[in-house]
Amino acid sequence: MAKYQQVIDWINKNIDNGTLKPGSRIPSENELCSRFGLSRQTVRHAILMLSEEGLLESRRGSGTYVADQKADDGQRSVVAVVTTYVDDYIFPSTIRGIENTLSDKGYSMQLSFTNNTVDKERQILEDIARRNDVAGVIMEPVKSALPNPNMALYRQLSDKGIKVLFINSFYPELDLPHVSINDEECAYRAVKALIDAGHREIGCVLKLDDGQGRERYRGYLRAMTEHGLSFTYDHVNWIDTIDIKDGYRALSRVKERLRGCTAVFCYNDMVAGMLMQMLSSDGVKLPEEMSVVGMDDSDLAKIGVGGVPIASVPHPKSNLGQKAAQNMIRMIHGVNSNYNATYEFAEDVVVRASIQNRNNN
Repeated sequence: MAKYQQVIDWINKNIDNGTLKPGSRIPSENELCSRFGLSRQTVRHAILMLSEEGLLESRRGSGTYVADQKADDGQRSVVAVVTTYVDDYIFPSTIRGIENTLSDKGYSMQLSFTNNTVDKERQILEDIARRNDVAGVIMEPVKSALPNPNMALYRQLSDKGIKVLFINSFYPELDLPHVSINDEECAYRAVKALIDAGHREIGCVLKLDDGQGRERYRGYLRAMTEHGLSFTYDHVNWIDTIDIKDGYRALSRVKERLRGCTAVFCYNDMVAGMLMQMLSSDGVKLPEEMSVVGMDDSDLAKIGVGGVPIASVPHPKSNLGQKAAQNMIRMIHGVNSNYNATYEFAEDVVVRASIQNRNNN
């Protein structure tokens, strides 16, 4: 990490947590040099970069202050927020985090839903492109692991000066920022929790049409190989969005492919819950005969299935929404085209009763 990045990270952290508020003066160059043991040139470089992002402003003879970054009085004061679904899983908390942060800066939020279809996505993007009041778009991609015919529309928005930031996933074809969890790392930690509990035959159930599934598969593979465990593709199960809606019928073949496994890593808590219900109804003892770990740490994980709460990796929910909105505001106000608005959260597993410790067996 470049030395000046220490200063940037510290100032960003203190602005995000409210320690440094809009209009407040940041520590002097001498104070920052002393705090981080850096030269004045290095500290000045960090301050210049943050000023180019629109985050700081210097006042001659007075010092450097946190910029307000409020919405301009001009036409563009709307941020379009587009997610796949609206339900009570994790989306409401994320949307609240976005809305609260945007409203604090005088931006209004326009909320739309694609229902995870490219046709609805195209309709929404075309509507945004026709408008003159939209400053930015915070977008959850549609089936981001699959080819998508709407890439030209995203490029059209960028050409019009409308900032685009993805949440939860991203389209690899586009060089645009995203705020999400680090799916590979979080999946790695989930599978490692099973390994640490003594499991060696570990399967997985992942979504094939979302980019998160691809990245979580990378984490599954890394955990297995780093710990010297062999795996068979028979234990790797791929399902899609429609399968999740179908529930038990889609998961019926999964049970057969998990034969011989003592544990399974699931794409999210919804999949983990459905799988546990199906296994339990078929007489499989949980977690004695099958340990399960999911992702998102939703209310379902805490309630569990059949009295067994589900071990899970938390989704940042509101914090992710807040960070996405903060980075979007910085994109809108920044003059530095090199600003990297991508941010990935890495969360630790919340271990619950769905994982049986086999080390003492």
